[in-house]
Amino acid sequence: MKKTLLLMAALFVAISCGENTTQPATDTTPESGTNPGTDPGTDPQPTTVSFAKGADISWATEMAHKGYKFYDSKGVETECTALMKILGCNAVRYRVWVNPSSGWCNKQDVLAKAKLAQAQGLAIMIDFHYSDTWADPDKQTIPAGWPTDVDNLAIKVKEHTNDVLGTLKDNGVSVTWVQVGNETNTGMLWPAGEVTNTNAGAPFAKLVNAGYAAVKAVYPDAAVIVHHSNAQDWGANKWFYDLVVKAGAQFDMIGLSLYPSYWANGGYPDWTPYCQQAVANFKRLYEAYTKPVMLVEFGMPVSDPAKAKAAAEYLLNGVKDWSWFKGIFYWEPESEHDRNGYDYGAFASGKSTGVMEVICQ
Repeated sequence: MKKTLLLMAALFVAISCGENTTQPATDTTPESGTNPGTDPGTDPQPTTVSFAKGADISWATEMAHKGYKFYDSKGVETECTALMKILGCNAVRYRVWVNPSSGWCNKQDVLAKAKLAQAQGLAIMIDFHYSDTWADPDKQTIPAGWPTDVDNLAIKVKEHTNDVLGTLKDNGVSVTWVQVGNETNTGMLWPAGEVTNTNAGAPFAKLVNAGYAAVKAVYPDAAVIVHHSNAQDWGANKWFYDLVVKAGAQFDMIGLSLYPSYWANGGYPDWTPYCQQAVANFKRLYEAYTKPVMLVEFGMPVSDPAKAKAAAEYLLNGVKDWSWFKGIFYWEPESEHDRNGYDYGAFASGKSTGVMEVICQ
Protein backbone atom coordinates (compact mmCIF):
# COMPACT_ATOMS: atom_id res chain seq x y z
CA MET A 1 0.00 0.00 0.00
CA LYS A 2 0.92 3.64 -0.02
CA LYS A 3 2.98 5.66 2.39
CA THR A 4 0.25 6.63 4.87
CA LEU A 5 -1.84 3.56 5.57
CA LEU A 6 -3.69 5.16 8.45
CA LEU A 7 -5.48 7.17 5.79
CA MET A 8 -6.45 3.98 4.01
CA ALA A 9 -7.83 2.57 7.24
CA ALA A 10 -9.84 5.77 7.65
CA LEU A 11 -11.19 5.33 4.13
CA PHE A 12 -13.11 2.23 5.11
CA VAL A 13 -14.50 3.73 8.30
CA ALA A 14 -16.29 6.37 6.25
CA ILE A 15 -18.02 3.89 3.98
CA SER A 16 -19.15 1.55 6.73
CA CYS A 17 -22.67 1.53 8.05
CA GLY A 18 -21.62 2.03 11.64
CA GLU A 19 -21.91 -1.60 12.77
CA ASN A 20 -19.45 -3.52 14.88
CA THR A 21 -16.45 -4.30 12.68
CA THR A 22 -15.63 -7.54 14.43
CA GLN A 23 -16.95 -10.72 12.88
CA PRO A 24 -16.32 -14.22 14.25
CA ALA A 25 -14.06 -16.27 12.03
CA THR A 26 -16.77 -18.88 11.62
CA ASP A 27 -19.07 -16.29 10.04
CA THR A 28 -16.69 -15.50 7.18
CA THR A 29 -17.31 -18.70 5.25
CA PRO A 30 -19.74 -18.05 2.37
CA GLU A 31 -22.59 -20.32 1.49
CA SER A 32 -21.26 -20.84 -2.02
CA GLY A 33 -18.95 -23.81 -2.53
CA THR A 34 -15.82 -24.28 -4.56
CA ASN A 35 -15.57 -24.00 -8.30
CA PRO A 36 -17.65 -26.70 -10.06
CA GLY A 37 -15.54 -29.77 -10.74
CA THR A 38 -13.09 -28.98 -7.92
CA ASP A 39 -13.45 -31.18 -4.86
CA PRO A 40 -12.04 -30.09 -1.50
CA GLY A 41 -9.06 -32.24 -0.52
CA THR A 42 -7.83 -32.70 -4.08
CA ASP A 43 -5.05 -30.78 -5.79
CA PRO A 44 -6.76 -27.86 -7.57
CA GLN A 45 -5.49 -27.11 -11.03
CA PRO A 46 -3.76 -23.72 -11.33
CA THR A 47 -5.80 -20.96 -12.91
CA THR A 48 -3.64 -19.43 -15.60
CA VAL A 49 -4.08 -16.08 -17.32
CA SER A 50 -1.69 -14.55 -19.83
CA PHE A 51 -2.40 -11.04 -18.53
CA ALA A 52 -4.02 -10.35 -15.17
CA LYS A 53 -6.83 -7.82 -15.35
CA GLY A 54 -7.48 -7.67 -11.68
CA ALA A 55 -8.53 -5.96 -8.50
CA ASP A 56 -7.56 -6.16 -4.85
CA ILE A 57 -10.93 -6.47 -3.12
CA SER A 58 -9.72 -7.47 0.33
CA TRP A 59 -12.43 -5.33 1.95
CA ALA A 60 -15.25 -7.13 0.15
CA THR A 61 -16.47 -9.42 2.94
CA GLU A 62 -16.14 -6.73 5.59
CA MET A 63 -18.10 -4.27 3.48
CA ALA A 64 -20.82 -6.85 2.81
CA HIS A 65 -21.04 -7.58 6.53
CA LYS A 66 -21.56 -3.87 7.20
CA GLY A 67 -24.38 -3.70 4.69
CA TYR A 68 -22.59 -2.02 1.84
CA LYS A 69 -24.28 -2.66 -1.53
CA PHE A 70 -22.91 -2.96 -5.06
CA TYR A 71 -24.83 -2.70 -8.32
CA ASP A 72 -24.26 -3.66 -11.93
CA SER A 73 -24.81 -1.28 -14.84
CA LYS A 74 -28.56 -1.99 -14.77
CA GLY A 75 -28.85 -1.20 -11.09
CA VAL A 76 -29.18 -4.82 -9.99
CA GLU A 77 -27.60 -5.51 -6.61
CA THR A 78 -24.61 -7.82 -7.15
CA GLU A 79 -22.07 -9.40 -4.81
CA CYS A 80 -18.70 -7.64 -5.14
CA THR A 81 -16.69 -10.60 -6.43
CA ALA A 82 -19.31 -11.48 -9.01
CA LEU A 83 -19.44 -7.83 -10.05
CA MET A 84 -15.68 -7.83 -10.71
CA LYS A 85 -16.20 -10.77 -13.08
CA ILE A 86 -19.06 -8.92 -14.82
CA LEU A 87 -16.82 -5.88 -15.26
CA GLY A 88 -14.26 -8.07 -17.04
CA CYS A 89 -11.75 -8.95 -14.32
CA ASN A 90 -10.00 -12.29 -14.59
CA ALA A 91 -8.12 -12.06 -11.27
CA VAL A 92 -8.39 -10.85 -7.68
CA ARG A 93 -5.88 -10.17 -4.91
CA TYR A 94 -6.34 -10.70 -1.17
CA ARG A 95 -4.15 -9.57 1.72
CA VAL A 96 -3.48 -11.87 4.68
CA TRP A 97 -2.90 -10.72 8.24
CA VAL A 98 -1.74 -13.17 10.92
CA ASN A 99 -4.01 -12.38 13.87
CA PRO A 100 -5.89 -9.12 13.23
CA SER A 101 -7.89 -7.79 16.15
CA SER A 102 -11.05 -7.46 14.05
CA GLY A 103 -10.76 -10.90 12.44
CA TRP A 104 -10.90 -9.45 8.92
CA CYS A 105 -8.17 -10.61 6.52
CA ASN A 106 -7.29 -13.55 8.75
CA LYS A 107 -7.05 -17.06 7.35
CA GLN A 108 -10.77 -17.84 7.54
CA ASP A 109 -11.79 -14.52 6.00
CA VAL A 110 -9.32 -15.01 3.15
CA LEU A 111 -10.70 -18.51 2.62
CA ALA A 112 -14.24 -17.12 2.41
CA LYS A 113 -13.20 -14.56 -0.21
CA ALA A 114 -11.11 -17.07 -2.13
CA LYS A 115 -14.08 -19.45 -2.38
CA LEU A 116 -16.15 -16.67 -3.91
CA ALA A 117 -13.38 -15.94 -6.43
CA GLN A 118 -12.92 -19.63 -7.21
CA ALA A 119 -16.63 -19.96 -7.91
CA GLN A 120 -16.32 -17.12 -10.43
CA GLY A 121 -13.33 -18.73 -12.15
CA LEU A 122 -11.02 -15.87 -11.17
CA ALA A 123 -7.28 -16.32 -10.76
CA ILE A 124 -6.16 -15.54 -7.21
CA MET A 125 -3.19 -13.68 -5.75
CA ILE A 126 -2.45 -14.04 -2.04
CA ASP A 127 -0.60 -11.12 -0.45
CA PHE A 128 1.10 -12.06 2.83
CA HIS A 129 1.80 -9.04 5.05
CA TYR A 130 3.39 -11.16 7.82
CA SER A 131 1.87 -8.82 10.37
CA ASP A 132 -1.32 -8.50 12.39
CA THR A 133 -2.10 -5.28 10.51
CA TRP A 134 -0.89 -3.19 7.56
CA ALA A 135 2.66 -3.77 6.39
CA ASP A 136 4.12 -1.14 4.05
CA PRO A 137 7.24 1.00 3.56
CA ASP A 138 6.58 2.80 6.86
CA LYS A 139 6.00 -0.24 9.05
CA GLN A 140 6.62 -3.98 9.04
CA THR A 141 5.53 -5.00 12.53
CA ILE A 142 6.20 -8.50 13.84
CA PRO A 143 2.94 -10.29 14.74
CA ALA A 144 2.13 -10.57 18.43
CA GLY A 145 3.60 -13.71 19.92
CA TRP A 146 6.13 -14.27 17.15
CA PRO A 147 9.85 -14.43 17.99
CA THR A 148 12.15 -11.53 17.19
CA ASP A 149 15.26 -13.26 15.83
CA VAL A 150 15.65 -14.01 12.13
CA ASP A 151 16.12 -17.77 12.41
CA ASN A 152 12.93 -18.34 14.37
CA LEU A 153 11.03 -15.75 12.36
CA ALA A 154 11.92 -17.71 9.23
CA ILE A 155 10.32 -20.77 10.80
CA LYS A 156 7.17 -18.78 11.59
CA VAL A 157 7.02 -17.35 8.05
CA LYS A 158 7.22 -20.87 6.65
CA GLU A 159 4.60 -22.23 9.06
CA HIS A 160 2.16 -19.35 8.53
CA THR A 161 2.51 -19.45 4.74
CA ASN A 162 2.04 -23.21 4.71
CA ASP A 163 -0.96 -23.01 7.04
CA VAL A 164 -2.85 -20.40 5.01
CA LEU A 165 -2.06 -21.86 1.60
CA GLY A 166 -2.65 -25.40 2.83
CA THR A 167 -6.11 -24.39 4.06
CA LEU A 168 -6.92 -22.87 0.67
CA LYS A 169 -5.68 -25.93 -1.17
CA ASP A 170 -7.58 -28.30 1.11
CA ASN A 171 -10.73 -26.37 0.23
CA GLY A 172 -10.18 -26.73 -3.50
CA VAL A 173 -8.88 -23.21 -4.10
CA SER A 174 -6.32 -22.60 -6.83
CA VAL A 175 -3.69 -19.91 -6.20
CA THR A 176 -1.80 -18.42 -9.14
CA TRP A 177 0.48 -15.85 -7.47
CA VAL A 178 1.78 -15.34 -3.92
CA GLN A 179 3.39 -12.22 -2.53
CA VAL A 180 5.97 -13.00 0.14
CA GLY A 181 5.65 -9.68 1.95
CA ASN A 182 3.84 -6.45 1.09
CA GLU A 183 5.72 -3.36 -0.15
CA THR A 184 8.93 -4.64 1.39
CA ASN A 185 10.99 -1.61 0.35
CA THR A 186 13.31 -2.07 3.31
CA GLY A 187 12.51 -5.65 4.23
CA MET A 188 9.89 -7.06 6.57
CA LEU A 189 9.43 -8.18 10.17
CA TRP A 190 11.46 -5.26 11.49
CA PRO A 191 13.99 -4.93 12.93
CA ALA A 192 15.22 -8.46 12.36
CA GLY A 193 14.40 -8.56 8.66
CA GLU A 194 15.01 -4.91 7.86
CA VAL A 195 17.02 -4.15 4.73
CA THR A 196 19.77 -1.57 5.09
CA ASN A 197 22.94 -0.71 3.24
CA THR A 198 24.98 -2.43 5.94
CA ASN A 199 23.31 -5.84 6.25
CA ALA A 200 23.19 -6.40 2.47
CA GLY A 201 19.71 -7.87 2.77
CA ALA A 202 20.75 -11.28 4.10
CA PRO A 203 18.16 -11.47 6.92
CA PHE A 204 15.38 -10.37 4.58
CA ALA A 205 16.49 -12.90 1.97
CA LYS A 206 16.31 -15.65 4.58
CA LEU A 207 12.71 -14.71 5.37
CA VAL A 208 11.79 -14.49 1.68
CA ASN A 209 13.31 -17.89 1.03
CA ALA A 210 11.36 -19.41 3.91
CA GLY A 211 8.16 -18.09 2.35
CA TYR A 212 9.24 -19.20 -1.11
CA ALA A 213 9.84 -22.76 0.06
CA ALA A 214 6.45 -22.88 1.77
CA VAL A 215 4.64 -21.59 -1.34
CA LYS A 216 6.30 -24.12 -3.61
CA ALA A 217 5.56 -26.96 -1.21
CA VAL A 218 1.82 -26.26 -1.44
CA TYR A 219 1.45 -24.70 -4.91
CA PRO A 220 4.52 -25.65 -6.99
CA ASP A 221 3.30 -23.69 -10.01
CA ALA A 222 2.40 -20.49 -8.19
CA ALA A 223 4.59 -17.48 -9.02
CA VAL A 224 6.27 -15.97 -5.96
CA ILE A 225 6.39 -12.17 -6.00
CA VAL A 226 8.69 -9.79 -4.12
CA HIS A 227 6.92 -6.44 -3.88
CA HIS A 228 8.36 -2.92 -3.99
CA SER A 229 6.35 0.30 -4.05
CA ASN A 230 6.87 3.45 -6.11
CA ALA A 231 7.10 1.98 -9.59
CA GLN A 232 8.04 5.43 -10.83
CA ASP A 233 11.31 5.50 -8.81
CA TRP A 234 14.02 3.69 -10.77
CA GLY A 235 16.74 4.46 -8.26
CA ALA A 236 14.81 2.97 -5.36
CA ASN A 237 13.65 -0.01 -7.41
CA LYS A 238 17.16 -0.83 -8.59
CA TRP A 239 18.73 -0.38 -5.15
CA PHE A 240 16.20 -2.81 -3.67
CA TYR A 241 16.29 -5.55 -6.29
CA ASP A 242 20.07 -5.36 -6.66
CA LEU A 243 20.40 -5.86 -2.94
CA VAL A 244 17.96 -8.74 -2.52
CA VAL A 245 19.18 -10.57 -5.63
CA LYS A 246 22.76 -10.31 -4.39
CA ALA A 247 21.63 -11.62 -1.01
CA GLY A 248 20.15 -14.72 -2.68
CA ALA A 249 16.44 -14.09 -2.27
CA GLN A 250 14.37 -16.53 -4.35
CA PHE A 251 11.41 -15.16 -6.28
CA ASP A 252 9.76 -15.54 -9.67
CA MET A 253 8.27 -12.14 -10.39
CA ILE A 254 8.75 -8.44 -9.64
CA GLY A 255 5.67 -6.77 -8.15
CA LEU A 256 5.23 -2.99 -7.99
CA SER A 257 2.80 -0.34 -6.71
CA LEU A 258 1.84 2.86 -8.50
CA TYR A 259 -0.36 5.69 -7.23
CA PRO A 260 0.28 8.47 -9.77
CA SER A 261 -1.73 11.15 -7.98
CA TYR A 262 -0.94 10.27 -4.38
CA TRP A 263 1.75 12.85 -3.58
CA ALA A 264 -0.80 15.59 -3.53
CA ASN A 265 0.29 18.73 -1.65
CA GLY A 266 -3.33 19.62 -1.06
CA GLY A 267 -4.55 18.53 -4.48
CA TYR A 268 -4.12 15.93 -7.19
CA PRO A 269 -1.20 16.66 -9.51
CA ASP A 270 -0.82 15.51 -13.09
CA TRP A 271 -0.67 11.71 -13.25
CA THR A 272 1.42 11.56 -16.43
CA PRO A 273 4.98 11.89 -15.05
CA TYR A 274 4.67 8.94 -12.69
CA CYS A 275 2.96 6.78 -15.29
CA GLN A 276 5.60 7.61 -17.89
CA GLN A 277 8.39 6.85 -15.46
CA ALA A 278 6.74 3.60 -14.37
CA VAL A 279 6.35 2.28 -17.91
CA ALA A 280 10.01 3.04 -18.57
CA ASN A 281 10.98 1.32 -15.31
CA PHE A 282 9.01 -1.83 -16.13
CA LYS A 283 11.25 -2.40 -19.12
CA ARG A 284 14.43 -1.51 -17.26
CA LEU A 285 13.57 -3.89 -14.45
CA TYR A 286 12.86 -6.76 -16.83
CA GLU A 287 16.10 -6.15 -18.68
CA ALA A 288 18.09 -5.92 -15.45
CA TYR A 289 16.70 -9.01 -13.72
CA THR A 290 15.05 -11.08 -16.52
CA LYS A 291 12.00 -11.69 -14.35
CA PRO A 292 8.39 -10.99 -15.33
CA VAL A 293 6.95 -7.74 -13.99
CA MET A 294 3.46 -7.01 -12.66
CA LEU A 295 1.74 -3.92 -11.28
CA VAL A 296 0.13 -5.50 -8.23
CA GLU A 297 -1.28 -2.19 -6.94
CA PHE A 298 -2.56 0.71 -9.01
CA GLY A 299 -4.95 3.40 -7.84
CA MET A 300 -6.36 6.81 -8.71
CA PRO A 301 -8.86 9.22 -7.09
CA VAL A 302 -12.47 8.23 -7.61
CA SER A 303 -13.42 11.91 -7.62
CA ASP A 304 -11.98 12.30 -11.12
CA PRO A 305 -12.79 9.12 -13.07
CA ALA A 306 -11.82 10.68 -16.38
CA LYS A 307 -8.23 11.08 -15.20
CA ALA A 308 -8.27 7.61 -13.66
CA LYS A 309 -9.39 6.09 -16.95
CA ALA A 310 -6.80 8.07 -18.89
CA ALA A 311 -4.03 6.89 -16.59
CA ALA A 312 -5.18 3.27 -16.89
CA GLU A 313 -5.33 3.54 -20.67
CA TYR A 314 -1.82 4.99 -20.77
CA LEU A 315 -0.42 2.12 -18.73
CA LEU A 316 -2.20 -0.55 -20.75
CA ASN A 317 -1.03 0.96 -24.04
CA GLY A 318 2.50 1.16 -22.69
CA VAL A 319 2.75 -2.54 -21.82
CA LYS A 320 0.51 -4.16 -24.44
CA ASP A 321 3.37 -5.51 -26.56
CA TRP A 322 5.40 -6.94 -23.68
CA SER A 323 4.72 -10.61 -23.04
CA TRP A 324 6.80 -10.45 -19.85
CA PHE A 325 4.52 -7.83 -18.31
CA LYS A 326 1.90 -9.94 -16.54
CA GLY A 327 -0.90 -7.66 -15.46
CA ILE A 328 -2.40 -4.83 -13.42
CA PHE A 329 -4.41 -5.01 -10.19
CA TYR A 330 -6.50 -1.99 -9.20
CA TRP A 331 -6.28 -1.47 -5.46
CA GLU A 332 -9.62 -1.70 -3.66
CA PRO A 333 -11.85 -0.32 -6.46
CA GLU A 334 -14.94 -0.97 -4.36
CA SER A 335 -13.85 1.68 -1.84
CA GLU A 336 -15.04 5.22 -2.49
CA HIS A 337 -14.06 8.09 -0.22
CA ASP A 338 -13.44 9.27 3.31
CA ARG A 339 -14.25 12.40 5.24
CA ASN A 340 -10.73 13.77 4.82
CA GLY A 341 -10.90 13.82 1.04
CA TYR A 342 -8.80 10.71 0.51
CA ASP A 343 -10.91 9.19 -2.19
CA TYR A 344 -9.06 6.39 -3.94
CA GLY A 345 -11.29 3.76 -5.51
CA ALA A 346 -13.34 3.15 -8.63
CA PHE A 347 -16.94 3.10 -7.40
CA ALA A 348 -19.50 5.78 -6.55
CA SER A 349 -22.75 4.97 -4.75
CA GLY A 350 -22.00 1.28 -5.24
CA LYS A 351 -21.60 1.52 -9.02
CA SER A 352 -18.50 1.41 -11.18
CA THR A 353 -17.22 4.76 -12.46
CA GLY A 354 -15.86 3.03 -15.57
CA VAL A 355 -12.23 2.64 -14.50
CA MET A 356 -12.46 -1.11 -14.00
CA GLU A 357 -13.97 -1.52 -17.45
CA VAL A 358 -10.78 0.09 -18.81
CA ILE A 359 -8.49 -2.10 -16.69
CA CYS A 360 -10.43 -5.22 -17.58
CA GLN A 361 -11.15 -4.50 -21.25
